[in-house]
Amino acid sequence: MVIVFDGLAYGMLLFLMAVGLSITLGLMRFVHLAHGSFAMLGAYAALWLVQRWQWGYGWALLGAFCLAALCGALLEWALYRRLYRAHALRQVLLSIGVVFISVAALTGWFGAGMQTLALPAALQGQWVLAGWPLSRYRLFLLACGLGVWLALWLLLGCTRYGAMVRAAVDNPRVAAGMGIHVQGVFFVTFALGCGLAGLGGALSLGVLAVEPTFALKYLLYFLMVVCVGGAGTITGPLIAALLVGVVDVVGKYYLPEAGAFLIYAFMIAMLLLRPQGLVQRKGWLL
Repeated sequence: MVIVFDGLAYGMLLFLMAVGLSITLGLMRFVHLAHGSFAMLGAYAALWLVQRWQWGYGWALLGAFCLAALCGALLEWALYRRLYRAHALRQVLLSIGVVFISVAALTGWFGAGMQTLALPAALQGQWVLAGWPLSRYRLFLLACGLGVWLALWLLLGCTRYGAMVRAAVDNPRVAAGMGIHVQGVFFVTFALGCGLAGLGGALSLGVLAVEPTFALKYLLYFLMVVCVGGAGTITGPLIAALLVGVVDVVGKYYLPEAGAFLIYAFMIAMLLLRPQGLVQRKGWLL
């Protein structure tokens, strides 16, 4: 039970870091392989705010979200918007270049070593529920993930902004003719996706150690969650992330000699069974 719970918490962390990629890749159809760089930026920002400026943990999470969103907005304005209709290979090359630049910059600023963050006292320790000792921080991760999923579901499925996003993606020319500022919608959406990555990266400090190669190390996991779950959806990546987390944690616990084989086998099996993803995007971004 505890192992499965740890897997669910790890999966929820993957969802928090990867859901922004589902937005940029699935909705905006931009191959943004630098998504992990914004998660890494959020983690280092939270470290800096807590250790250097003595911010509280909650404020540091908010600061990580805002900084990642701001950097994403600047990059979208300066670089990415010029490649929305370009060939996917150009998008891949640009975003991979951003990854290597971010790795070099953070290595020079923070060093190549791993960084960890001490959690606040309220999130340390365990709660015993039904006789099972469960980590408080992992329960916090599950609550954060469900909260983000619900907020995105409401934002993209039940608001005027969500309707504008869907219209801008489905037919930009008609959307512009109806008075929608398509470029502005993409700008805000891209910044939101990057901010969510930063928030997920900051939350990862309670489970993972961050290092300058973080963006490359977890890139495959982000892509796995989005592709298996269904790009452009919210619920699909949530389900896929929970499955990936449980398979990875349970596999490493019971079959440590198999290494990462189980998670890759799971990915291949799911892509063969559901090549379109677990959830397909329809009218509402479920």
